[in-house]
Amino acid sequence: MWLPRSLNRLALVQLMLLQLLWLSPTAAKKDKPDIASHKLDNAISNFFYFDDSNTVLLHDREAGLVHRSEDAGKTWDKIDLDGGKAWDLWRHPHDNQKAYIMGKESTHWHTNDQGKTWHDFEIPQARPSLFRPPLAFHAKDSNKVLIHGAVCLIRGLLDCREVTFYTADGFEHVGKLRENTRGCVFAHATPQFRTGDDDKTDDRVICVTTGRISFDPREHRLAVSDNFFKDEEEPNLEGDRTVQGIVNIAVVKGYIVAAAKAPNTDELAMYVTDDASIWHRAVFPSDSRLKEDAYTVLESTSYSIEVDVMTVDPPNPMGVLFTSNSNGTYFTKNIEHTNRNTRGIVDFEKVQDIQGVVLVNIVDNWEKVKESFGQEEKLLKSKISFDDGRSFQDLTVDKEQLHLHSVSEMNNVGRVFSSPAPGLVMGVGNTGKHLKPYEEGDLYVSKDAGLTWTLALEEAHKYEFGDQGSILVAINDEEPTDVIQYSLDYGEHWHKVDLPENKIRAKALTTTPDSTSMKFFLWGIKGGGSRAQHWAFTVDFEDMHESKCTDNDFEDWTARMDKERNAICVMGRKQSYRRRKPKADCFIREKKFQEIEPYFEKCLCTKADFECDYNFVRSEDKQKCIQDGPLPDPKGVCKGDAKKYKASSGFRKIPGNGCEGGENLDKEVERDCEDTLKPIVSGEINTERTAFPGQSFRGYFYLERTETSSGSDKASNDETVVMRTDNSKVYMTRDHGKTWDEILKGKEIKDIYPHPHFNDVCYFITPSKEVHYTINRGDTFSSFKAEAEPTRDRDLQALAFHADYKDWLIWTGAVDCDKEGNCRNDAWYSTDRGSHWQDLRHVVRKCEFIKKEGRGKQEKLVYCEQFKDEKLGGPLELQASDNWFADYVTPFKSIVDFATMSEFIIVATKDQSDGDSLKVDASIDGQTFADALFPSNFKVPIQKAYTVLDSHTHAVFMHVTVGNQRDAEYGSIIKSNSNGTSYVLSLDKVNRNTPGYVDFEKMLGLEGVALVNVVTNTEEAEKGSGKKLKTMITHNDGAEWSLIKAPEKDPKGKPYECNTNKVADCSLHLHGYTERRDPRDVFSSPSAVGLMMAVGNVGEYLTIKSEKTSDTFITRDGGVEWEAVKKGNYMWEYGDQGSIIVIVRDTVATDEVLYSLDEGREWIPYKFTNKKVNVAILSTVPSDNSLNFLLWGREEDSDSEIVTFNLDFSQLKERSKQCNLDENDPEGDGSDYYLWAPKHPSQSNNCLFGHIAQYHRKKSGSQCFNGRSIQHLHSIKSNCECTRSDFECDYNYEPAKDGRCVLVGGQEPPDHSKVCKENPDQMSYFLPTGYRRIPLSTCEGGNELEKYESKEVPCRGHEIEFEETHRGLGGFWIFILGVVLPVCIASAVGYWVWQNWHGKFGSIRLGDAGSPFDADQPWIKYPVAAVSGIVAVLAAIPLLLGSLWRWGSGMFGGGRRYTTRGSFARGRGDYAVVDEDELLGEDEDEEV
Repeated sequence: MWLPRSLNRLALVQLMLLQLLWLSPTAAKKDKPDIASHKLDNAISNFFYFDDSNTVLLHDREAGLVHRSEDAGKTWDKIDLDGGKAWDLWRHPHDNQKAYIMGKESTHWHTNDQGKTWHDFEIPQARPSLFRPPLAFHAKDSNKVLIHGAVCLIRGLLDCREVTFYTADGFEHVGKLRENTRGCVFAHATPQFRTGDDDKTDDRVICVTTGRISFDPREHRLAVSDNFFKDEEEPNLEGDRTVQGIVNIAVVKGYIVAAAKAPNTDELAMYVTDDASIWHRAVFPSDSRLKEDAYTVLESTSYSIEVDVMTVDPPNPMGVLFTSNSNGTYFTKNIEHTNRNTRGIVDFEKVQDIQGVVLVNIVDNWEKVKESFGQEEKLLKSKISFDDGRSFQDLTVDKEQLHLHSVSEMNNVGRVFSSPAPGLVMGVGNTGKHLKPYEEGDLYVSKDAGLTWTLALEEAHKYEFGDQGSILVAINDEEPTDVIQYSLDYGEHWHKVDLPENKIRAKALTTTPDSTSMKFFLWGIKGGGSRAQHWAFTVDFEDMHESKCTDNDFEDWTARMDKERNAICVMGRKQSYRRRKPKADCFIREKKFQEIEPYFEKCLCTKADFECDYNFVRSEDKQKCIQDGPLPDPKGVCKGDAKKYKASSGFRKIPGNGCEGGENLDKEVERDCEDTLKPIVSGEINTERTAFPGQSFRGYFYLERTETSSGSDKASNDETVVMRTDNSKVYMTRDHGKTWDEILKGKEIKDIYPHPHFNDVCYFITPSKEVHYTINRGDTFSSFKAEAEPTRDRDLQALAFHADYKDWLIWTGAVDCDKEGNCRNDAWYSTDRGSHWQDLRHVVRKCEFIKKEGRGKQEKLVYCEQFKDEKLGGPLELQASDNWFADYVTPFKSIVDFATMSEFIIVATKDQSDGDSLKVDASIDGQTFADALFPSNFKVPIQKAYTVLDSHTHAVFMHVTVGNQRDAEYGSIIKSNSNGTSYVLSLDKVNRNTPGYVDFEKMLGLEGVALVNVVTNTEEAEKGSGKKLKTMITHNDGAEWSLIKAPEKDPKGKPYECNTNKVADCSLHLHGYTERRDPRDVFSSPSAVGLMMAVGNVGEYLTIKSEKTSDTFITRDGGVEWEAVKKGNYMWEYGDQGSIIVIVRDTVATDEVLYSLDEGREWIPYKFTNKKVNVAILSTVPSDNSLNFLLWGREEDSDSEIVTFNLDFSQLKERSKQCNLDENDPEGDGSDYYLWAPKHPSQSNNCLFGHIAQYHRKKSGSQCFNGRSIQHLHSIKSNCECTRSDFECDYNYEPAKDGRCVLVGGQEPPDHSKVCKENPDQMSYFLPTGYRRIPLSTCEGGNELEKYESKEVPCRGHEIEFEETHRGLGGFWIFILGVVLPVCIASAVGYWVWQNWHGKFGSIRLGDAGSPFDADQPWIKYPVAAVSGIVAVLAAIPLLLGSLWRWGSGMFGGGRRYTTRGSFARGRGDYAVVDEDELLGEDEDEEV
């Protein structure tokens, strides 16, 4: 084309100018990304992007600083608040402008503009909690935040309490929400959560709190408030009942999930609500049980919860994946043998933003792994689902199986496989049969959400997605590198870029959460050791030459396809995206920080779109929904002659499902009106008789299902009992004795050992090395071989158990036995339930695990009593080790024995300074011991003994033998301070028998009530006269004792012969512990608060137990008033938490029982057989919460058979209806309960231990059953003024006849100035008054005897400080700081644990950071165990202490072992167990 020369020149000039412009620095486009580097002072503790921005915050905890960048890390500004006090950094998950810096103390900071400016706020007197995330957020209103803190009385002391604070205005003001919390959440903690009345519940907060008067985790509960706890309610979680033992709470998408744990099980119950008001218990298949620290709530959907339940324990754990229905209550199994690590993190991840696509890893050799107890290495395979887990298929690369490393071994931050980039998935792994080590893996990529895969890069790499997937970035993760690689075509081709520094080892590679940015952040370490340098890099693709994408650069992509590439429907819809074509040479650019939205197409309805309606459950084949219980009564329909009505088909469409047409499974069907009726009760008591060959029963045990066990709503169908007869046969019943089956046929069973800490576990000991066991209450049985036959020592148990790990065992076996049967004992340990054994110690008497609730993390702490130099007959050394005796210490060279109590460890040694005395040492943590100071006028001769009775009220009760002449034994009860080291006299001349057992019994379920029998004629008894006993009772934990006022009339309504108003000569006396045939026949039950029954007489002394002289008595108010109910001796049991009491004649053949439905006011006879039976035992479940009872005995005319009778009261019309209890209005209209307050008989008000406690009691006239265990304590109504009843005598003081505490003759008052030496910062102390406060008392003001007329004295060196501050410091606080606190320092660590340590219920992982929620926190429970006295008889001649961990059998008619009073105290919590021979003093078996 021809142009004029002038125009030609002009065009040439323009072209040159354009070329220059293109080549200029401001306009030139680059062919590789920019990389900026920044050297860091220390390692990164935390960093994150603010959503939809390039602003990054980076936390340097070592320096206490935060760094901020507005350009994705190119440049940084240092944020130094208050001199480097930044301890933690948190991002608000729902507001991209807000973040929080937590300080170590009470000052913290927040920002409302992505960190440009910071504002401080104070949490009064509190530090951030160490036991849970310090902040909890509101999804709808980012100004509302909860703050979890810890308030400590003295800096550095562990005596702290958890307190939650709140702000509703973005930290303009901070207020206290509630004390004694264990974690709180807003109901609206996630954007997906809806309550149906969001305005009303906008401020709803749900907290896990401690019990009303106890920090025992078994009493933790939920509390709900809509006004920041100005008012609060406890929600009903199961029907109309509240639930205690709450372990944790979390909000998961549209659900709130809470977990609860009952004592003596590792099984948990999960409760779910989708509206923060109505809760349901989650139902799992019967073969899948939720266990403590053994299930993980995974990243879920808006229409279901995903839970992985551990089925094989560590060290190689596996699980099963479950998915719930839409309200989160019914779970179905998706895939088995899922891989998880020991922290509860599961190889499970959903592909982000694509509904229904899930990747998991499963264990291919699961059978071998399960049987090997951690010895077999797991072989993993990867699976993927495109239909929400209903089916899974292999990952493939050109028809080869692909396996990827997943969440359980995180190698980067954020999600593992995917991002918001539609359909793009990456992972490190390998092809072949199984997953290989990470270092042998390569990087793979999928462009179709995991349907097909290709090799991206060889070797393992960290990787990230940017610009909605148009940029993929990777860096070598196997070794140091100086290059980074990227791909612009979905991973088909890769380009390298050099890093500006020398080789680094990549630590993290990330970008903005929405993956829309073109900037990436890399953190790496250069060098190693002390010279290691931390570097931050920004990789920026903004200035690369790729153009901006146009509409032609995009394609429609279907998100889910099957192998034939047909679209898959999930929740009734097909999902598609408009995304960039893989080959498009462009960047999306203009959609920065804007995520791609999917579009949907509706599908025809299929079965997958429906779930079971309420009151229906899936059939076994999962194809139908079958009725589960009566259907709701259709009002006005089923009346008159109507027989049919229209109702649910059993199916309903899943809420939120978008399908249309197709199958119509939720169409109403015609049903029978009879379906709405509840089963008709017969009104009769049912009896089942079973006969067994033999002469006597040798032991029976209840393996009771707990409140949190699966299926516990149908507990009547599972009341398991195992029993052994004198011919060594073992029988089991699952229905409380209605039917029995012989188990372990052909095996000789010599002993049965139920696990003392896990009700589901029971061991059956043979005379050989073979041991049989069940871990599921008899569903299945297994066996192992021990290293030696069981010990032949009758006072020892062959197995010792761990309190937390049910698979940890210690076996004590007989070795080198001679012809006479004399052997030595060696001990072995196993951590895999007997599959493998390792040597522990040789020539021992016994070995025990010391780990107990509240004793910290000493899981492996073991005590062994070993004979010195491994020579039998030598002194017994106490040896301790926390590493299986790889090394050990010997804290005591010559001991008599030791006892492990609920709160203390007591060791009895020979006093080296006085050969005629025993010396006692006490420990709380099992590692540090302190001398126990007995009252100065007490000396315990070595040939005598003492009995440790109880330690459940923060004090040890101990019986010290004063007179040990055979059949004339007696002694004094002394009581310790709160750390078990200082004792005062509680009561003297208390009766004991020859084996060392004491007439001492605590009332179960009620604080501080105990009964004893005292010997009134000690001098005459020692000369051969019989003992004259009187019964005394205390209502304030042993501070005061009194005789029991007798009822005025006998069982026939006639006055007693003596004058009951003259208590000294005419009182009630009761036969106690030393006379019992079965130690489980206790007076009371923790589930029947206030009730006690006993056999005794009215008169001056306790008479011989006989039909003529004895009556049966009952009290309904905790022992204040008693009533004679029946003439003669009766046995008794409480059922349904006291709503039914059954009694039967003792020592007299009978054919009837009597029962009462009104707490013993009226007794109804029931004839259970046509033959007279000598009933030896009347029993029921240990919780006393059944309507079934068992009679054990022999019919009069039988010489070769023994029999049991099951008595089933569940069909009584009076017990056919569930009682109504409203926790928030327990005495309201229609309630079947009232509030009862116990009291001290000498007080006019209802104060006991300084407070008025209110308990739920069923109205005796209400004709209904209690059902699920009631949380009897309703509230602490108020604290009371102090009175004499709140105090006991101090050390070296004793009660005078008038009740005053007087100094023991010749003794000096305790030196309270010692607290100044022990605590150099102590300012002052009080001189002793002779009184000290009872540990249980919470009284305030009034007659505070520990300070009454006491003088406050400054500590040496603090006189000036004392003078300056004395006027401003109240006497109460000086006493607390000066006396009580130093005494409690020895127990501070233990108390801190039981007050504050957080429990976990598996892990909750929401997919945002790959870290488990609270995954590393142990669950340690406060050691409050059951109730009755723990018997641990410590003596030298004869040796009276048996194995303290043993769970005795409670045998009658002879046999090997009995349960001690602790273990039969209905809780099976903390029990010392002794041999039957020691208890009864007999060597020969005895028949019934």
